[in-house]
Amino acid sequence: MNRTNHTYRRLSYSIALALMVGLAGPAAAETGGKHADHEEPKAGHEEKEAGHEDHQGHEEEEAGHEDHEGHEEEETGHEDHEGQGKKDSHQGHEEAGVDAVHLTDEQLAPLTIRTAPAEPGSAESLLSLPATVTFNADRVAMIGPRVRAKLVRMSKGLGDSVSAGEVIAEMDSVALGQAKAAYLKARARFETALSHYERQKALNAEQIASDATLVDARGRYREARADRDAAVETLRLYGLSREAIKAIDANSEQPLSRYSLTSPIDGVLQRRDVSPGQTVGPESTPIHVVDTDTVWLEMDAFEKQIADLAVGQTVRLSLPALPEQGFQGRVDWISRELAAGSRTLTVRAVIDNPDDLLRAGMFGTASVQTDGHAGALLVPVGAVQRLEDKPHVFVPGDEPGAFRAKPVNVGHESNGMVEVSSGIEAGQPVVVEGAFDLMSILTAGGRSAAHSH
Repeated sequence: MNRTNHTYRRLSYSIALALMVGLAGPAAAETGGKHADHEEPKAGHEEKEAGHEDHQGHEEEEAGHEDHEGHEEEETGHEDHEGQGKKDSHQGHEEAGVDAVHLTDEQLAPLTIRTAPAEPGSAESLLSLPATVTFNADRVAMIGPRVRAKLVRMSKGLGDSVSAGEVIAEMDSVALGQAKAAYLKARARFETALSHYERQKALNAEQIASDATLVDARGRYREARADRDAAVETLRLYGLSREAIKAIDANSEQPLSRYSLTSPIDGVLQRRDVSPGQTVGPESTPIHVVDTDTVWLEMDAFEKQIADLAVGQTVRLSLPALPEQGFQGRVDWISRELAAGSRTLTVRAVIDNPDDLLRAGMFGTASVQTDGHAGALLVPVGAVQRLEDKPHVFVPGDEPGAFRAKPVNVGHESNGMVEVSSGIEAGQPVVVEGAFDLMSILTAGGRSAAHSH
């Protein structure tokens, strides 16, 4: 009975050993073959023991003793095999690991793997925003008559350059003619009253004219001066300058109802919504002059981008219509209100336009440079790969062909470089070329490629 139990225990142990060897992997498989060779004598020994079950007690005791010695030897052999399997398996994981790749010379041959040290620095983040070119509203003059008038002729055509003070159009206004006539009359009365007052002052000084006469002359003079000043202000309200008012002459061949519209700025005649013979009122501004030396760039930013935007940041504009041209400016205004429909914020920049290439209404992409982070390391964008949806970089291992993926925290990205704030040290070699190939090998077949060596 004891012999039967002992045989049963040995058989169960052999089955468990086979299962453990099978799970030990490639490293234990080779050792498992040797262990199988060792199992054959044991099976013969069991058959021999079964054939001698009828022997007497002494022989049974000797056979039991032999079986016990064989069992101890087999356990020792099993421990050797199991230790060897575990050692091989553990060594394989140390070489590769779940986040490591170990490539042979043959596997490295077709790949281009290049490393470089991570250098300290900071990258300016580039926010790409849709943008539209518009006129600089501060440099747009909207011109029209200040009194109801009719257009006689245009002195400038659309697209013509004009200078500040240059005549754009000739107008005719009955109301202005009447105001000029009233001014001429008031001016004449003033000049007469002034002359009479000066004469009475001289006569009074010689005691020829009485004080009452002088007082009367002074009163008429002051009244005439007030009338003249009122007539001047009326003409000023109609848009005439002081020089133009002084130049009004009753003997001129030019009708008093005529006057000129002039441009207040240097620029280009951009718009004209009036034709000769058409009458327009003071509420109309049918002529537009635009200074295009600078333009506005209106960009749409989302809520999550607001924190990265600030007045004074550099903006670079690229346009599909002008792919070879680059334009630059600075943010000068950020709206305080989100658009109700798009939930975007308007960001405005002033862009230089010295060659007059930009046109209002052009669409493009604006790159806004935000501040980088001090104390970070810079690596190429291609060096950062995503493993389990987290950024990683590859660093060389201790042996040739060995590489390990290290998790890192990344920051701003600019000009092909990205900031790394943690995960690697300054000067540490990083795979800057070929990281994508290493990641592909690592992730192939659920990272089984990590053991392909």
